[in-house]
Amino acid sequence: MSNNKISVIIGREYAIRVRKKSFWIMTFLMPILFAAITVLPIFIAQWAKDEQKAIAIIDPTGEYLPLFHDNEDFRYVPADRTLEEYRDLASSKSDEEHVTAIVDISGPLLEGDSLYLAGDKLKIYSYKQLPSKLAGEVERTLETYLTNKRLDSYQIEGLKEMIEQSKVDLSIPTYKWGEAGNTERTSGDVAGIIGMVLTGISYMFIMMYGGMVLQGVLEEKKSRIMEVMVSSVKPFDMMMGKILGVGLVGLSQIFLWFVLTGILFFVLQFALLGGIYSANTLTAVQNPEQLGISSQMGMENFSQVQDVMSIIAGINFTEILTLFVLYFIGGYLLYAALFAAIGSAVSSDEDTNQFVIPVSILMLFSFYAAFGSRDNPDGPLAFWSSLFPFTSPVVMMVRLPYEVPLWQEILSIGLLFLTFVGVTWLASKIYRVGVLMYGKKPSFKEMWRWINYN
Repeated sequence: MSNNKISVIIGREYAIRVRKKSFWIMTFLMPILFAAITVLPIFIAQWAKDEQKAIAIIDPTGEYLPLFHDNEDFRYVPADRTLEEYRDLASSKSDEEHVTAIVDISGPLLEGDSLYLAGDKLKIYSYKQLPSKLAGEVERTLETYLTNKRLDSYQIEGLKEMIEQSKVDLSIPTYKWGEAGNTERTSGDVAGIIGMVLTGISYMFIMMYGGMVLQGVLEEKKSRIMEVMVSSVKPFDMMMGKILGVGLVGLSQIFLWFVLTGILFFVLQFALLGGIYSANTLTAVQNPEQLGISSQMGMENFSQVQDVMSIIAGINFTEILTLFVLYFIGGYLLYAALFAAIGSAVSSDEDTNQFVIPVSILMLFSFYAAFGSRDNPDGPLAFWSSLFPFTSPVVMMVRLPYEVPLWQEILSIGLLFLTFVGVTWLASKIYRVGVLMYGKKPSFKEMWRWINYN
């Protein structure tokens, strides 16, 4: 009988939420937002391009002006005024549209027999605060020239070539040996990205759907629906039905998000990129010279794609996603029980803060612990945080791509679900008393009395 009542409440909670417009708005909006976050930087980079800005160069030496070449951002022109004349125009800003900034090179930048740097002779002035891009470009241009000039002063034949040839750029591939003796390509960067993405998703979903349980209990309590329901349903059954019902809503929404996001990216791929395996892409790989790409560059790009694909193929996504679902379910059930107890104990939104803040701090700590464990997934912080039930649903996510030992996974999941059972038992004791308490602001001490109440 009890199971039948729980299933009825689950169905009621599920039906109420999936019929809301907000559910479907969020279901369709999240994939669009996710795609926008991924695609928008491409368009923003195009929109961010501004018209060329004129930069005046004051160079009485005549040595440095030829070094500056126009590009898509800046147009370098010889100064047609003195620095003082440019400064006098600052108050009226009449010259601001004509010249954006003035690079003042008041004399030789390398002086003396030892060619020491006279950096005080180089300054940039403008009519308003400038982004650092201009200063960076001026610095790089002059640094290259001055470095070469100083090298020439040593009068050592072939010195530049020797220095250039002595530069070493290493990119070391990493591999792992499988149990069958096979060798698989790996990447700590890819594993770290996957871990942090799963961490963010787990943190967001647990807090979001746990908050739904809190709001649902609080709304029903304020509307006095609880009084009617308690007369025919045990408080424990009511709490479990609400938790499981909202959990099913969450799993349904997550499933729809994955499906819709996959469809959306598939459409965007062909709409914006023409498909990964378009004719141009295949031509670039097979005959790069036809597209004006050197054969070496084409093969290097193709090799990089192969490396990424082999790295991704070496990651056990089946195990990772299976454990992600288990940890999400366990983490949600654990925190939803806490949120349900809080919702039943208070009578208004204002009263929830003193109880929600400690729970939120626990979750926030788990997120920071996961972030701190990214570079050392087998360290003490990562190990103990992935076993502690209140942090394991988030911290273990960052460890999964690095292949956690099986015994640690079993122990962590076992502790998580055992803690859920214990927390649910305590929460049900608070729930059965709290749902009928009105107008009184509870305290932790009073809630402890409810737990001990027979």
